[in-house]
Amino acid sequence: MGHRLIQRRLSQVSARMRELTEELRVVQDQMSHVVDDADEKSLRALVSETPSAAFEYREAKKHADVIQRHHQQIVAELADLERRMNSLLDRMKEPSA
Repeated sequence: MGHRLIQRRLSQVSARMRELTEELRVVQDQMSHVVDDADEKSLRALVSETPSAAFEYREAKKHADVIQRHHQQIVAELADLERRMNSLLDRMKEPSA
């Protein structure tokens, strides 16, 4: 693979990693609030023992689960991009044939 193509791919991977890193920062902040809200509603549901409190907790828990899965997906994609970048950098070191 030519060095120009490798450099272009490195640039693309790097740009995507920057985007995901920023998205991860935002998701971590949101996740903190959503998980705290679900925990609070869990306590309310236990104390009040009303159907409405239990419903609010289940809904908050669903939101917390979704954002946690999204967080895990971002982390996994970042790890994949890092492996891809390392592979591309290794190819750059190889002498041209």
